[in-house]
Amino acid sequence: MTPFPIPVSILTGFLGAGKTTLLNRLLKDPALKDTAVIINEFGEVAIDHLLVEQSSDGIIALSDGCLCCTVRGDLVDTLADLVDRLQTGKLAALSRVVVETTGLADPVPVLQSVMGHPALVQAFRLDGVITLVDAVNGMATLDAHLEAARQVAVADRILVTKTDLPEAADEQAGLFDRLAALNPRAQIVDLARNGAAPSALLQCGLYDPATRTADIARWLGSDAGQAHHDHGHGDGHHHDHAQHDARLRSHSLVHAGPVPYSAIEMFLDLLLSVHGDRVLRLKGIIELSEDPGRPLVVHGVQRLLHPPARLPAWPDDLRGTRLVLIGMDLPEDYVRRLFAIITAKPAVDTPDRAALRDNPLGIPGFMR
Repeated sequence: MTPFPIPVSILTGFLGAGKTTLLNRLLKDPALKDTAVIINEFGEVAIDHLLVEQSSDGIIALSDGCLCCTVRGDLVDTLADLVDRLQTGKLAALSRVVVETTGLADPVPVLQSVMGHPALVQAFRLDGVITLVDAVNGMATLDAHLEAARQVAVADRILVTKTDLPEAADEQAGLFDRLAALNPRAQIVDLARNGAAPSALLQCGLYDPATRTADIARWLGSDAGQAHHDHGHGDGHHHDHAQHDARLRSHSLVHAGPVPYSAIEMFLDLLLSVHGDRVLRLKGIIELSEDPGRPLVVHGVQRLLHPPARLPAWPDDLRGTRLVLIGMDLPEDYVRRLFAIITAKPAVDTPDRAALRDNPLGIPGFMR
């Protein structure tokens, strides 16, 4: 019997980054049996696999029990169809869904499709975003296309491909540094030199299958910004990064102690109502004053919040409230002032907490 909610992995990356090559590796991994791979069009993806059956609605059954299907007009419809097949017995089991986006796609609407449907959130959970970056053309792609930078910014794990090609040698150091600057909380993996099984590359959600516990540090990227790779980076590579790099920022908010549920609710309500369009992703673990032994997990995309969940207990000794915001043009001063209010630790230059609560931006005439 399929346990709900089913983890969903979003596989993204710009044109030529190597998504098709990785998909073929995923489909051949025995550990990914009973996985459904949702792609945009079969004609665009050369699936190097023995197809044993093709049924209606774009569903293809593969020889090892995996499935492939096309997005039938809308991702929500495709996911709902998979749930229907499970419930009616047309599918015996479904352990994971992998959604492959188009190379030009902004992944944020895809995340909203997975997290925003009131029925689908009961059947699926977003496990993580895996972004592929081409080591040969990555720098130029990031310079030219804001979508590519957003794909990197929202990733939980960044897979750098083609590092073994001679053409990538001159760009590698600068590329890895740039990726770390764009998303300091994602794990960066040199795919050509990584020996992990394809199934392990997908596992970047809160739940760690190896320990069967929640891995908060990995999910929030508590040790991010440290080296995840060894490429001998020096100061010999300098690049004029596109201006959009500075628009994408990761903000980490930490409070060493519990907060009332009403306070965190106020923070999220104000933040998303004022700047929701600028919040690409939001993740957090919160120690609640009302029940400090069971942490609250929050996860959001733009103005959309996934229904909050509770862990049965803290998986480690590090408690408190930790939030990670990935934003585009998101004013850091506003975010930190607002967080200072709800944690009862106002910033030095904001003594009037009540006024700031009603007018967080300090705009004359603005009231919540």
